[in-house]
Amino acid sequence: MAVGAAGCASRNHAGGAGIIPTGAYVQQPSANGQSTVGYLDIRNNGSADSLMSVSTSVGGTVALRGPVANGKSPVVMHTVTSIPIPAGATTQLIPNSYHLLITGAAAMHDGKDIQLTLKFAHAAPITVYALVTDPQNGGSSYFLN
Repeated sequence: MAVGAAGCASRNHAGGAGIIPTGAYVQQPSANGQSTVGYLDIRNNGSADSLMSVSTSVGGTVALRGPVANGKSPVVMHTVTSIPIPAGATTQLIPNSYHLLITGAAAMHDGKDIQLTLKFAHAAPITVYALVTDPQNGGSSYFLN
């Protein structure tokens, strides 16, 4: 996955200062229109901000998800209104923490890119390419990185 993530990072539409999303990928849903998840890292070299919403090039709805309580097992997720993006830090959208839940989107195919448009409370929107992966066919999974 390091090669795929590096390729995605170089194609993102973010400058070197401020907010820089990298390594974005989405798991291929089991069927068209089914729910899937998206992950990425968001580096913030600027002031504190918040991720407010996300849209995709394949339609559907994107919910921001996060754990109900940190450090508790089992991890229970719920929809959140925003994801904090602290200044001078990298926020990882990963399993068992903040991540994206995508529902009702058009077809996504293993090995192809989709676009995610990230909207922040303060920063301008940023469009990032996300690789669609299928862990069932040996594609990338966060746990395999």
